[in-house]
Amino acid sequence: MADEFNAEQKRYLEGFASGIAAARMTGGLAIGQGAASAPPAEPTGPDAIHIKAQDRTVKEGGKLCEQEKWKRAENPFDGHNRLKAEAATGKQPKPEDNFRWRYHGMFWVAPNQTSYMCRIRVPNGILQHWQFSGIADLADAHGGGYSHVTTRAGLQVREINPEHAQPFLDGLTDLGLTAQGAGADNIRNVTGSPAAGIDARELLDTRPLTKAWHNWILNDRSLYGLPRKFNVSFDGGGVTPALEETNDIGFQAIEVLEGGAVAPGVWMRLVLGGISGHKDLARDTGIVLKPEDCNRVADAIIRVFIENGDRTNRNKARMKYVLDAWGFDKYIAAVEEKLGRKLDRVDPAHVAPRRPTDRFSHVGVHAQAQPGLNWVGVVLPVGKMTTDQMRGLAKVAAECGDGQIRMTVWQNFIFSGVPDAKVAEVEARVEELGLTIKAAGIRSGLVACTGARGCKFAASDTKGHAMIIADHVERTVPALDVPVNVHLTGCHHSCAQHYIGDIGLIGAKVVVSEEGDTVEGYDIVVGGGFAENPKIGTEIWKAVKAEDAPTRVEALLNAYLARRQGPEESFQAFTARTGPEALRDAAEEQPALKAAA
Repeated sequence: MADEFNAEQKRYLEGFASGIAAARMTGGLAIGQGAASAPPAEPTGPDAIHIKAQDRTVKEGGKLCEQEKWKRAENPFDGHNRLKAEAATGKQPKPEDNFRWRYHGMFWVAPNQTSYMCRIRVPNGILQHWQFSGIADLADAHGGGYSHVTTRAGLQVREINPEHAQPFLDGLTDLGLTAQGAGADNIRNVTGSPAAGIDARELLDTRPLTKAWHNWILNDRSLYGLPRKFNVSFDGGGVTPALEETNDIGFQAIEVLEGGAVAPGVWMRLVLGGISGHKDLARDTGIVLKPEDCNRVADAIIRVFIENGDRTNRNKARMKYVLDAWGFDKYIAAVEEKLGRKLDRVDPAHVAPRRPTDRFSHVGVHAQAQPGLNWVGVVLPVGKMTTDQMRGLAKVAAECGDGQIRMTVWQNFIFSGVPDAKVAEVEARVEELGLTIKAAGIRSGLVACTGARGCKFAASDTKGHAMIIADHVERTVPALDVPVNVHLTGCHHSCAQHYIGDIGLIGAKVVVSEEGDTVEGYDIVVGGGFAENPKIGTEIWKAVKAEDAPTRVEALLNAYLARRQGPEESFQAFTARTGPEALRDAAEEQPALKAAA
């Protein structure tokens, strides 16, 4: 048919098509007006804040990254029914649709696994026993028959075929759960203190705060589609830390003393900019909030980020980089302008020191604030459970506890409300399921991301190597009498937060020939910390082959045991006292490494 038009007609049609394409990208033209005389319509609706930020980026000469273009072409929520219909046929998603599915909690993880992984929202990490066993049933019906506890105290289920994606999500709805916004450029699962409401030492119960924020973000579409993913955490000031310093926004319960600029009592300290994979922990802003004001302030912080975050470079798109470019004072001034008021500030001299935490209170038996009751933390090596284990654990929670299962950021979980008389039964039943509650040695502090078995970004098989390291250490370092945090992460995204571990390993490809052949391996850091001792670890070895990593960990632990001042000196404290380099040198003098040299 194109042959029927002359050259002038063809030029007109090409111009008309170009005009339509431009109108789609700018919000459309006013009806009855020409393109030359009318400016683009002002964006309206919940997506307007994002569209305006994209428009400003382009106007200033920036080029939107692919993900921003995908959001603009079709909002992932508007495209849901198309995604659902295509998945029902077994169709694998295109890259842009893989991105859109993540707004619904589904991640296509090819080529490592040609299937979806679903990440489930669990505010404060707490599930009822029937929800826990219900997820096990869904994993059997639609997934691979297992689940992983994540480092955001949630659950993920893998090996979900395309046609099972929506039925799995429907099943979550039936359980009173959701995966909405659990992936892509959205606010991720909200974390809180694992022992909230049962810890006698806490200043504040984080459960109402995490639930309120969870509902706030679920029901406001304008808070989806940020420049990059975003993490928010609430710490109640108790014995079990929430790792809020690794989040973009951290709220820490503190005790303000007499003489400060605000009334004495329990307030929430605001810390900003945590992103441990980029070697940065959240920093104190000096601002304190009433607990009931956290949502409004977090909302304003995020809207400043939406308007000013980088939408051209995904590697520089986190809020940290706006803070780095502006400084905290300018950023907070913009937040206060949105709020229409100044935020309260308190001099650190009028804040009580943070109470000591127990790095391993998420494992083992601990007395609750409620007399005669206990919480019992179960070790889950690298966070994996079979569905049979999940159903068995749910029965333990229902029959021996208060019916709740509390996930933690260390990839394990806690039974709560266990009477004194039931503790021994819980331990025995957990052991029958192939697990343990003992907080000792290396397994209770072992954390690993998905790794190369299920993630295309990972350079190494972190979960597999973590188990090999644990087996090796138990055999070669039998004198290890205190728990040690060992974190393995597969790539720079640092999902397992290797920089805050006692020993951290980050996946690396190790060159083993002149032709450039590589094998899986790790760079190794030591001395990381959190809570009252926050610290980014120091790299001591680069490009260690995965097969050599167990011996390196063995040598580090033996050097620690030989030179520490006693069991009361933790691995982190020892590393801080002696220095990371001295620890490395001491490790290299160990027989295991000398023999391997």
